[in-house]
Amino acid sequence: MKKYKIGYTTGVFDLFHVGHLNILRKAKEQCDTLIVGVSTDELVQEYKHKTPVIPFEERAEIVREIKYVDMVVPQLDRNKFGAWEVLNFDAMFVGDDWKGSHLFSELETRFKEVSVELVYLPYTKGVSSTIVKEKMRV
Repeated sequence: MKKYKIGYTTGVFDLFHVGHLNILRKAKEQCDTLIVGVSTDELVQEYKHKTPVIPFEERAEIVREIKYVDMVVPQLDRNKFGAWEVLNFDAMFVGDDWKGSHLFSELETRFKEVSVELVYLPYTKGVSSTIVKEKMRV
Protein backbone atom coordinates (compact mmCIF):
# COMPACT_ATOMS: atom_id res chain seq x y z
CA MET A 1 0.00 0.00 0.00
CA LYS A 2 1.29 3.44 -0.93
CA LYS A 3 1.64 6.29 1.55
CA TYR A 4 -0.77 8.66 -0.24
CA LYS A 5 -4.07 8.13 -2.00
CA ILE A 6 -3.91 11.14 -4.35
CA GLY A 7 -0.73 12.97 -5.28
CA TYR A 8 -0.30 16.15 -7.30
CA THR A 9 2.61 17.74 -9.09
CA THR A 10 2.94 20.49 -11.66
CA GLY A 11 5.29 21.64 -14.34
CA VAL A 12 5.72 23.13 -17.76
CA PHE A 13 7.12 19.86 -19.17
CA ASP A 14 8.56 21.64 -22.20
CA LEU A 15 11.10 19.58 -24.18
CA PHE A 16 10.36 16.53 -22.01
CA HIS A 17 13.54 15.10 -20.47
CA VAL A 18 14.72 12.58 -17.87
CA GLY A 19 14.35 15.10 -15.02
CA HIS A 20 10.63 15.32 -15.77
CA LEU A 21 10.40 11.53 -15.91
CA ASN A 22 12.22 11.18 -12.58
CA ILE A 23 9.78 13.50 -10.78
CA LEU A 24 6.76 11.66 -12.20
CA ARG A 25 8.19 8.22 -11.39
CA LYS A 26 9.19 9.15 -7.82
CA ALA A 27 5.82 10.80 -7.18
CA LYS A 28 3.87 7.79 -8.47
CA GLU A 29 5.91 5.45 -6.27
CA GLN A 30 4.29 7.18 -3.28
CA CYS A 31 0.65 7.56 -4.36
CA ASP A 32 -2.17 5.48 -5.82
CA THR A 33 -3.34 8.24 -8.16
CA LEU A 34 -1.05 10.89 -9.62
CA ILE A 35 -2.59 14.08 -10.99
CA VAL A 36 -0.29 16.33 -13.00
CA GLY A 37 -0.94 20.01 -13.62
CA VAL A 38 0.62 21.10 -16.91
CA SER A 39 1.16 24.85 -17.15
CA THR A 40 -0.73 26.54 -19.95
CA ASP A 41 1.18 28.61 -22.52
CA GLU A 42 -0.42 31.76 -21.07
CA LEU A 43 0.73 30.95 -17.53
CA VAL A 44 4.30 30.27 -18.67
CA GLN A 45 4.34 33.53 -20.59
CA GLU A 46 3.00 35.36 -17.52
CA TYR A 47 5.61 34.19 -15.00
CA LYS A 48 8.60 33.09 -17.08
CA HIS A 49 8.16 35.71 -19.80
CA LYS A 50 8.74 33.16 -22.54
CA THR A 51 6.62 30.87 -24.67
CA PRO A 52 7.17 27.12 -24.42
CA VAL A 53 8.67 25.45 -27.51
CA ILE A 54 5.97 22.75 -27.42
CA PRO A 55 2.36 24.05 -27.32
CA PHE A 56 0.23 23.27 -24.25
CA GLU A 57 -2.03 20.65 -25.87
CA GLU A 58 0.98 18.67 -27.09
CA ARG A 59 2.78 18.92 -23.74
CA ALA A 60 -0.38 17.76 -21.95
CA GLU A 61 -0.74 14.83 -24.37
CA ILE A 62 2.88 13.76 -23.84
CA VAL A 63 2.49 13.86 -20.04
CA ARG A 64 -0.91 12.09 -20.22
CA GLU A 65 0.76 9.15 -22.01
CA ILE A 66 3.46 8.62 -19.36
CA LYS A 67 2.64 5.40 -17.49
CA TYR A 68 3.08 7.02 -14.07
CA VAL A 69 0.42 9.66 -14.74
CA ASP A 70 -3.25 8.97 -14.00
CA MET A 71 -4.72 12.37 -14.87
CA VAL A 72 -3.61 15.65 -16.44
CA VAL A 73 -5.20 18.99 -15.67
CA PRO A 74 -4.30 22.42 -17.03
CA GLN A 75 -2.43 24.59 -14.54
CA LEU A 76 -4.04 27.99 -15.14
CA ASP A 77 -2.35 29.80 -12.24
CA ARG A 78 0.29 29.14 -9.59
CA ASN A 79 -2.23 28.86 -6.73
CA LYS A 80 -1.41 25.35 -5.43
CA PHE A 81 -3.82 25.74 -2.51
CA GLY A 82 -6.59 26.56 -4.97
CA ALA A 83 -5.68 23.39 -6.89
CA TRP A 84 -6.02 21.40 -3.66
CA GLU A 85 -9.48 22.89 -3.06
CA VAL A 86 -10.58 21.44 -6.42
CA LEU A 87 -8.57 18.19 -6.56
CA ASN A 88 -8.39 17.20 -2.85
CA PHE A 89 -4.96 15.56 -3.01
CA ASP A 90 -3.15 14.30 0.14
CA ALA A 91 0.34 15.16 -1.07
CA MET A 92 1.98 17.59 -3.45
CA PHE A 93 5.31 16.61 -4.97
CA VAL A 94 7.88 19.21 -5.95
CA GLY A 95 11.58 19.24 -6.81
CA ASP A 96 13.84 19.90 -3.83
CA ASP A 97 15.32 22.89 -5.67
CA TRP A 98 12.18 24.75 -4.46
CA LYS A 99 12.75 23.90 -0.77
CA GLY A 100 13.12 27.02 1.33
CA SER A 101 11.64 29.31 -1.34
CA HIS A 102 9.09 31.87 -0.15
CA LEU A 103 6.37 30.33 -2.35
CA PHE A 104 6.73 26.82 -0.94
CA SER A 105 7.53 27.77 2.68
CA GLU A 106 4.21 29.62 2.82
CA LEU A 107 2.45 26.72 1.08
CA GLU A 108 3.86 24.18 3.57
CA THR A 109 2.19 26.12 6.40
CA ARG A 110 -1.17 26.30 4.61
CA PHE A 111 -1.07 22.63 3.61
CA LYS A 112 -0.28 21.51 7.18
CA GLU A 113 -3.51 23.18 8.30
CA VAL A 114 -5.49 20.87 5.98
CA SER A 115 -3.31 17.74 6.48
CA VAL A 116 -1.67 17.84 3.04
CA GLU A 117 1.98 16.89 2.90
CA LEU A 118 4.43 18.80 0.72
CA VAL A 119 6.97 16.21 -0.45
CA TYR A 120 10.30 17.37 -1.87
CA LEU A 121 11.81 15.01 -4.43
CA PRO A 122 15.46 15.08 -5.52
CA TYR A 123 16.00 17.46 -8.42
CA THR A 124 17.83 15.85 -11.35
CA LYS A 125 20.96 17.97 -11.59
CA GLY A 126 22.42 18.97 -14.93
CA VAL A 127 19.21 18.72 -16.95
CA SER A 128 16.45 21.21 -17.68
CA SER A 129 14.50 22.42 -20.69
CA THR A 130 16.70 25.54 -20.64
CA ILE A 131 19.86 23.40 -20.83
CA VAL A 132 18.33 21.36 -23.68
CA LYS A 133 17.58 24.60 -25.57
CA GLU A 134 21.13 25.84 -25.00
CA LYS A 135 22.57 22.58 -26.35
CA MET A 136 20.38 22.90 -29.44
CA ARG A 137 21.90 26.32 -30.19
CA VAL A 138 25.41 24.89 -30.46
